[in-house]
Formats: sequence, structure tokens, C-alpha cells
Amino acid sequence: MGDKKLSRYYLDRDISWMYFNRRILQEACKEDVPLLERLAFLGIYSNNLDEFFRVRVATQNRIAECNDRSALRERENAKQLIKRIAKLNGSYSKDYEKAVKDVTEKLRGENIYLISDKEADEEQLGFIRSFYWEKLNGFIVPVWFSAIKQLDSETDEDIYLAVKLSKENTNATSEYALLELPVSVCGRFVRLPDKDGKSFLMYLDDVVRCCLSLIFNGLDYVRFEAYSFKFTRDAEMEIDNDLRNGMLQKISKGIKSRKKGEPLRVVYDMEMPKDLLKRVLKKLNLDSLDTVLGGGRYKDLMHFPDCGRKDLKYPLWPPILKKELSVSGSIFDEIHKKDRFIHVPYHSFDSFIRILQEAAVNKQVKGIKITLYRL
Repeated sequence: MGDKKLSRYYLDRDISWMYFNRRILQEACKEDVPLLERLAFLGIYSNNLDEFFRVRVATQNRIAECNDRSALRERENAKQLIKRIAKLNGSYSKDYEKAVKDVTEKLRGENIYLISDKEADEEQLGFIRSFYWEKLNGFIVPVWFSAIKQLDSETDEDIYLAVKLSKENTNATSEYALLELPVSVCGRFVRLPDKDGKSFLMYLDDVVRCCLSLIFNGLDYVRFEAYSFKFTRDAEMEIDNDLRNGMLQKISKGIKSRKKGEPLRVVYDMEMPKDLLKRVLKKLNLDSLDTVLGGGRYKDLMHFPDCGRKDLKYPLWPPILKKELSVSGSIFDEIHKKDRFIHVPYHSFDSFIRILQEAAVNKQVKGIKITLYRL
């Protein structure tokens, strides 16, 4: 059977992966899944997609941009694959935004309110201003777009705000600045004081929006517009083939190269004005093969606070410690009697840790070799 006929029965691995990630998104859309678990699935979906673009799409981009004439067929296949991925990504992003809206609305029915900067009352604004001076001040450093040559040193693991600032004089030209949200310092969400039996949360984006007048204090700006965006770099590792370097040096160098790759995808708030979006895209220096996708106002949903509502999550299943692996004597003696089996996470991983501990101090053990995947 020829290659063309065979291709009808197989999916490309990257298209198959897109379908796999969509199944995670579908879990977030199911009504019978607890609300906070649905949020977790949305966060996993988004995180998976970031890493997929960093590695798999980055690889296809490199193939598509290859100038080797002998790779003409591979180059065309890569271009077609990138187009198919972009089409699926655009379709799934609409389902993602719809799911986020649905879950946040249903959370309000459970007295968990994820409010925007425009919904905050005076009491909440007072708390936010205090939060800024105590937690954020010093971690937010505005950079004028006019001073940025290219976004080549910024990390792609954070979220950014592109800010448009205007003065009272309507004839004055607007200024544009970039803010990196200190998610690693303050988290993705800020919990506001509870009130009337209700829990209130705010995205860090909106907390910063409430504080823009404090950040740009003394510069006579009266109007602030801030729009979020995030970008993804080519993070495929480049292993140096220099024979003078050892393997550890090569791997270390390769890992460092992941942080300096070319941007290949940007996701931005579709409400962002065209003049501001143009400046963002110019600094990212994208090309025709790269992904530019407008979406909702907010990005990333990992580590959403549960507000003490364990009832909105799946009940915890404590892992079982198997009796034959919890003996007081040598665990190797039990394994010598017959093979032992554990199924994580239903069985406790402590049994395996105990095997390692016993092996590490046993003089008869000459070496320990393990294959682990995402444990």
C-alpha cells in the first residue's frame, strides 16, 4: 500500500495532540464536573498549549523555514501542518473563552465572585491600594515602548500589560508602556475581603489596572487603558555538537538556549486598540508562520483559590499502603517471594521511596537505574 493511501488511516502526531488537548477542554465544559475542577482543567489546557507551541510548533517552524533544497517536501508539509494547527487552535480558543465565562458565572451562584476592576467598590479599592503598597510596589517596573528595541530578554512564562496613557489635553499624543505582572511574587489571583457571606477574588491584571494612577503618579496622565497579552518562545533545545564539551555542559547550554528562542505565538486581548497591538507585534518581530490570536481579557487559570469550598472539588482519595509492602523487615525479601505491583496514585508512592532508601544503604547494591515520567 502506498504512502498516500496509508496516510488516510493515520493522524499526524501534532494534530493528534491537539485532539488530545481538546479532550481536556471538554472536561472543563461538562456540567457534572465540580466547578473548581473545571477551572483546573482550563488551566491545564492552557499550560499544555503553551508547552506544545514552545516545542512541537517550534520544531515545525524550523522545518518550514529551512533553506535546504533537499528538504522541500518536508518544508511544505510543515507549512501545511502549521496552518492546520492554527485553524484548530482558533476554533478551540472560542470554546475555551466560552467555558471560562460559563464557569465564572456559575461560581457566582456559589457566592464566589471573580470581579473586574470596574466592579470593585470603594472598600475593595481601599484594600487594593493597600495591597499595592505592601506587596506590589517595587515589583512592577514600567518600560516605555519607545525604549524597547525588541522583547528578546523578557520571559514568556509571565503575563504582560500593554498600557496606553493619555493626558487631559486632547491634542497631546498618547504614550505607551509595558508592565510585566509579578505573578511569581503575588500569584495569579488576589483574594479580597469576604463580605456578606460572599468570597471576592480579582485577577492580578485587574488589581494592577486599579493601581495604574499610583504606578504613573506625578506624570499628569488622566486616562489609562491596559490590555493583557502573553507570548511563547521557541524553546526546542539546541544540543551543541562541539566534542570539546561534555554531555552535561551540552545539556546545560541547551537548557539556557530555551529562554532565548524567537517568539512564535502571541495571545492578546481582542479589545486592544490597533495602535497598541501594532506596537506589541512590532516588538515581538513575528513572521507569517507565527500565531497571532485575539482572545478574552484574561490569560491562565492555574492555582485558583478554593476559598475553603472543598465541596466544589472532587473528594480526596487517600492512597492505599499495601500490607505486603509495609512490613517491618526488608522490603526486598517480600519482592524476592514474588513480584509486587503498585498503581499510583491509588497506591501510595511511599512504598517505592522505601525501596530506594533500602537500596541506597544496602552494600550489595552496585547501582540504581530508574525511568520516571512526570511523577
